[in-house]
Amino acid sequence: MTSSTTGDDADARRRRRRSAAAIRESMRELSVQLSLLNHQISASFDLRDADFDCLDVIKRHGPLSPSALARRTGLHAATLTGILDRLERGEWIARERDPADRRGVIVRARRERNPELFRKFAGMNAAMDGLLADYTPEELELLADFLRRTADAGRDATDALVEGGRSTG
Repeated sequence: MTSSTTGDDADARRRRRRSAAAIRESMRELSVQLSLLNHQISASFDLRDADFDCLDVIKRHGPLSPSALARRTGLHAATLTGILDRLERGEWIARERDPADRRGVIVRARRERNPELFRKFAGMNAAMDGLLADYTPEELELLADFLRRTADAGRDATDALVEGGRSTG
């Protein structure tokens, strides 16, 4: 191997490390910006950030039992009860008897409130549509795969923290 090849390999490793660091930094900035956006939207509905997060989990993965929601979010049952009470008072969710176990309760999102949320996210959605228009279908597939895998990694890390907190708590 020539010194030129070794130098090229070292340059490639440095570029890869810099690019990976830039991606991690951009992901952190994205997380902060989306958190701030969600905070503004939740505040406009007089919801707390945790309320809004739980509502999103219910919308995406529901209907759920309160215990399943607690496991997904890592929230204590008493905290979750207060959140569900606020969401129900605001007509964001409905608590219903679990058809599989009439003694149990499931929580479902009330879809009739969706248009209000969609209006609040319209600006961000329009900005994303404009941004995504610059990419080819193949690039969009790559980005979608990256984001899906990143979300999975985040979910796995969260689950590990939740499980670790239960074993030490």
